[in-house]
Parts: sequence; C-alpha cells; structure tokens
Amino acid sequence: QVKLVESGGGLVQAGGSLRLSCAASGSINSSNIMGWYRQAPGKQRELVATITSGGTTNYADSVKGRFTISRDNAKNTVYLQMNSLKAEDTAVYLCNAYTVKGFTGINYWGKGALVTVSS
Repeated sequence: QVKLVESGGGLVQAGGSLRLSCAASGSINSSNIMGWYRQAPGKQRELVATITSGGTTNYADSVKGRFTISRDNAKNTVYLQMNSLKAEDTAVYLCNAYTVKGFTGINYWGKGALVTVSS
C-alpha cells in the first residue's frame, strides 16, 4: 500500500512564499510521475505541476515562473516551492503519484495541505 503525506501548508500574505513537501511510503514503482494538484472551494481539482522520475516537469500556465516542482528519488519525496503567491492560489494542495503495475495505471493521493494566501 502506498501512502502520500503532505506537509508545509499554511497561511501566507500575498507575495510571500511557501514550500510543500510530499513523502511517499510503501511499495511504489521507481518509475512514476509525482505531482501536485489543487482544489479551491467550489472549484474543480486542477493540475499544478508534475515531475517524472527522470526529472521532466510540467506546469499549469497559471503558476509558470512562480512555482517550482522538484523531487528527491532517494527519499521518494516531491516538493513544490511556491513564490509570489496570490490570493487565487488559495486551495487545498494534493500530492499525487501515478505509476503503472502490469498494464494498469494507478493513482495515489495524499489527504491534502491547505494553503491560504491573504491579500
């Protein structure tokens, strides 16, 4: 069983920074894609950023240039450095890991970390 645990959320003023971490434990395929999604109240879940085990990254247009995703494969941990935060970044940020077992894709999700940006 794979478990994802996020940390680092909190309250920050607009223009400030926060760093989220997500540690994966359990039996997870070393070839995987880890990422961050977010869900604001009354809105659908949306992609923030992803990173492959080889280091290829992908970002939502709304966070490009402000957020940086990185990972430490030895620790099975993914990070999200968030700079120049805006009120519209307020959301629950969920860690995701996607891997393939046999011919089946599997998504794992953390419980989420709340990020609140005050304007």
